[in-house]
Amino acid sequence: MIARHAGKVVLVAGAIPGERVRAAIERNARDVAFARTVEVLEPSADRRPVMADPACGGHAYAHIAYHRQLALKSDVVADALRRIAHFPLPAPVLVHPSPERGYRLRARLHARGARLGFLREASHRLCDPAATGQLSDEATAVVAELASRLRAAPAIRLAAVDLTENLRGDQRALHLQLAPEVRLDPTALAGPSACEGVTGVTAAGPDDADVIVIAGDALVRDPLRELAPGLVQTEVAIGRRAVSFFQGNRYLLPRLVTRVVSEILVGPVVDLYAGVGLFALAVAASGRGPVTAVEGEPHAARDLQHNAAPLDASVEAVHAPVEAFLAERAPQQPGAIIVDPPRTGLSSAALEGIHRSATSRVIYVSCDVATFARDLAGFVTRGYALERLEAFDLFPNTAHIELLAVLARQ
Repeated sequence: MIARHAGKVVLVAGAIPGERVRAAIERNARDVAFARTVEVLEPSADRRPVMADPACGGHAYAHIAYHRQLALKSDVVADALRRIAHFPLPAPVLVHPSPERGYRLRARLHARGARLGFLREASHRLCDPAATGQLSDEATAVVAELASRLRAAPAIRLAAVDLTENLRGDQRALHLQLAPEVRLDPTALAGPSACEGVTGVTAAGPDDADVIVIAGDALVRDPLRELAPGLVQTEVAIGRRAVSFFQGNRYLLPRLVTRVVSEILVGPVVDLYAGVGLFALAVAASGRGPVTAVEGEPHAARDLQHNAAPLDASVEAVHAPVEAFLAERAPQQPGAIIVDPPRTGLSSAALEGIHRSATSRVIYVSCDVATFARDLAGFVTRGYALERLEAFDLFPNTAHIELLAVLARQ
């Protein structure tokens, strides 16, 4: 939370707006200081007890009543758009709520010897992921069993473990990232990773170039009809390996996908930063295609190719950087362009390429409020208007928020 002292902004962890607290400054930067609450002098009515380490990944807002978290995130969005985009909102942004426990479909666990965990904020120290409540009970049990098996096999040294589940939680895959000095030996890894409830295991050396299957089925799958209920009836499923990016909240994911698909009025559609094809395949299977899905990251692009195969008449999967695709072969005047960029947002080349395509509609999914506000300003100067904006609390008890914006060319 933001405070000010002697003309300097101070970000105070563990506080709530309106409270009076005593805080200790832990780190100073040129324009901002970082502090942590050590005593609450006048508590907010929205303060609640926290049982776990608030600095452990995904717990920074856990001391705030959930309804207030949603209001604060709506305020953060409005503030960023006003300050960065010079775009005041006429009304508060709707934030779709999520259950607070067991919501995570995927997680990265860092390894220190046989210990596995999240990183404490602004440190390289591990903390217990079970205490945050983000993972399902089954996933938490897998992490504990894997750590136990690693203790019994000290020759196996990992840098990290990626875990992913499907929506139902009956499929679960692991990806083992080996420490730099460890040789990739599938036979040696098979035993320690054979945890109950794990349906597939992959591994890679430190350069992450070659991902090999250690055991089971590397993919977890979700039927498209469950990801876009009411819009898709096909039996086609979308699969992904643990190494590939995928949206992280099992409760809100169908609502997010449904909202994106429902904003497609006419094809053809271009899906930029398509990942494994989450939005592209749902759009195509709903009959709103054809869709060109573009992904530059090799692992996600491989899964995208696999997922698009059953719908090859309506989905073209392209493995290329977004900027290169827009410069070389982007279609003119597509009915809509979907963008779901990384936290850094759109590059200037990508923004200009979308503008050159003369699309009438951009559906922008963003995981970073600041870069979204910057990009919104770029779209507005190019003749687009913000038609709709809503938010999804994909990571409750954290400061993160996912945005869905619809931009229409004037």
